[in-house]
Amino acid sequence: MKALNEFDRVPLGLFPTPIHRLANISRLLGADIYIKRDDLSGLGLGGNKVRKLEFLLADAKKQGAQVVFTTGGAQSNHAMLTAAAASKIGMKAILILKKRGVTDCVGNQLLERMLNTEVIFMDTDDYADIYAEMDRVGTSLGVPYYKIPCGGSNALGSLGYVACAYEISGQGVAFDHIVCAEGSGGTMAGMALGAGICMPKTRVHGMMVDSDPFDVITPRLMCETAALLEADDGAMRDNYDLRDMCGPGYAIPSDEGNEAIRLMAEHEGLFLDPVYTGKAFAGLIAMAREGAFRPGERVLFLHTGGAGGIFAMNGFPGTDVTR
Repeated sequence: MKALNEFDRVPLGLFPTPIHRLANISRLLGADIYIKRDDLSGLGLGGNKVRKLEFLLADAKKQGAQVVFTTGGAQSNHAMLTAAAASKIGMKAILILKKRGVTDCVGNQLLERMLNTEVIFMDTDDYADIYAEMDRVGTSLGVPYYKIPCGGSNALGSLGYVACAYEISGQGVAFDHIVCAEGSGGTMAGMALGAGICMPKTRVHGMMVDSDPFDVITPRLMCETAALLEADDGAMRDNYDLRDMCGPGYAIPSDEGNEAIRLMAEHEGLFLDPVYTGKAFAGLIAMAREGAFRPGERVLFLHTGGAGGIFAMNGFPGTDVTR
């Protein structure tokens, strides 16, 4: 099996990110809950995409690209972090985003303006249209370009969370469960594969915050990432499960997610976002209330960031503050 240091990688983040116990949440839920602070990964406002971009942008540089394209919704954390990472390493980023969600100059849109990033909106629900537009714009520029998929979720990007699993395994606490959001598939696939390799007693729970067929996407990405690593069949373990936490729809706040955001803020002084981490932590809360965690088991919640999107919210339920 290949070692991760055999793959090209651009240093972007501050790793390892810390792990600490959520003492108040643990008491409230009657379970031993910890948090992995990938929201403190160093670039921009932090988040899980930094790990993926270390591998993806190294590949872009290796191929001689001068421009990098990526996509997502109007408030995509991945798109903003791609722009920040490209700026850091001297590349130009062009974001071709779905005209869905908050397109005003708030949240990640404001950060992209600070980065002086070119943003193009397309009124489409089909990413095939967007990838075709990347080729059209890239060809018109006349310079080498590189396309990163939505969320950075391909096999190469997923290596970032194989690396994270190795990182967790060396941080001094053995976990029985790891809980993370699943919005495009790469983080969950990398974490499940990485856990299968280096934490075989750990079960990974993917909290699906979109309606995509993750029962197909997750094992496909795991297999493709395992192939990159030349991993043996033992790495592909039945060590994960998926839970639907999408609620009323992708990027639409849910009551459960809002409760989770409030609980984390009021009891731990930490902030979750309504699109990803709020809904993912709501899934962890539901599991705890259902008795899914046995006494003595340790549970790790992966905080994947998303702070930029918080500032695109139009108020918060139970407050009088509106934009």
